[in-house]
This record gives sequence, C-alpha cells and structure tokens, in this order.
Amino acid sequence: MTKTIDLTLSVTESPQDLARHAATIFVDRCHDAIEKRGEYNVAISGGHTPKLFFEVLASSQFCADIPWEKVNFYWVDERSVGPDDEQSNYRLAKEELLHKVSATHFYRMKGEINSQEAADEYESLLRRHFQLGDGEVPRFDFILLGMGPDGHTASLFPGYDGIEITNRLVTDQYIREMEAWRITLTLPVLNNARACVFLIQGKEKHGVLVKALDLLGERTLPAQRVQPHKGRLYWVVDQDAYNG
Repeated sequence: MTKTIDLTLSVTESPQDLARHAATIFVDRCHDAIEKRGEYNVAISGGHTPKLFFEVLASSQFCADIPWEKVNFYWVDERSVGPDDEQSNYRLAKEELLHKVSATHFYRMKGEINSQEAADEYESLLRRHFQLGDGEVPRFDFILLGMGPDGHTASLFPGYDGIEITNRLVTDQYIREMEAWRITLTLPVLNNARACVFLIQGKEKHGVLVKALDLLGERTLPAQRVQPHKGRLYWVVDQDAYNG
C-alpha cells in the first residue's frame, strides 16, 4: 500500500522570514476556515520560535487582516505551572499576541492544578466545544508545532508512552529529564488537523530535522509521526536548520 503525505517544505533565509511565512499560512487558512465554517479553531505551542510568530501576527502587516472575534485559541501543551509563570505557554501567547489583538476566545490548559485533573478537564472542554461523540476527535484548522533536539513535539517525548496513547485527546506525563509534569494533546488529535505547521530554526536542529523529514522511513521520533490523515503538513525551517 502506498502512503501519500501532503507535505510542503519551505526554507527561509532567517527566523524573521520564517515567522512571516508561517503568519501568511495562518492568515490564508483563517480566511478559508471562516468562509467555509464560520470560525477558525487553532492550537498553539510555546517557545522562542512561536514567540517570533506571535509578534509577527500582532504586527500591523497581519493583524488587521484577521477577524480575531472568529478565532478560537487552544493550546497544544502546557507545563505544570501557573498562568503567570515565566515558563507558561499561555503567558507567552497572552503577552505577545492575545492581549495585543484583543482576542476574546482562548481556552488555556490549567497548569496550576493537578496535571491529570487538568488533562481530564481540557479533554472535557474539547468534547463540549467541538460537540464530539464517543470515539470522535476534534478537527483543528491549524496546529502550530515545534520540535526539540530529541525529536519531541508538543509534549510527546521519545521513550515515553504518551506518543502511543490513542484513547484520549489530552494526557499528562512526567518527563524525568526535566523533572516536570506536562499536559499535551495526543497524536490522534494532531493527526486529525486540517493543517499542522512545524516551525524549526537554528543549526542545532539540523541533525534531528534531517531525520524527522524522513517521513517514509522508520518513525522513531514523535515529530515524524505527525502526518495528518486528511490534512496538510507544513515544515517551515530557516537556512541554518536546513543546511546545518
């Protein structure tokens, strides 16, 4: 059986160009989603590269072109910290994007409570908002992802069983190397998206990027296993990451 992957690889000159290219994808897919379904459901990640992306989206070049009142923001993952903690993915998005554009529809993961309770609560929220029946999975219009030097994406890490979970939408996991709990969307949710967009920058990511882009080879990295079944996969990388 032949497997087809709808993949777009874009290589940009700089991290700033990477962020602008990703913002263009975001806006294009926003207009398409609102025209077809009346709203735009997105899930966002944290980190340095998404920070640049948020800053660009909030800039005058893009901000006015997005009907923010029709955009619903969710989170891909979160650390077990409070919403005002400097490590909070929610805080990053709030400060760099949400408050700058007066976004009103955003639904954070509650990192300040027990991680299992937070995962259960977020799964219940997704089931309500997306009006899901038993066994159904939400279909996000746009999911923003990064990749760590170990090939992890979201908070799905190599060597941990979170990547294998198929009967939940959201799970929690203790990451020994970080001595911390994480809350994360599961792989079935990522792979049901209309679009997953990876943003990768920096020479230190070159080696793992080469392996991750071998999508038809042995899938040993969590990032390799993000292959939307009925959606599009974007890898937007800067030259340093691509060339090493």
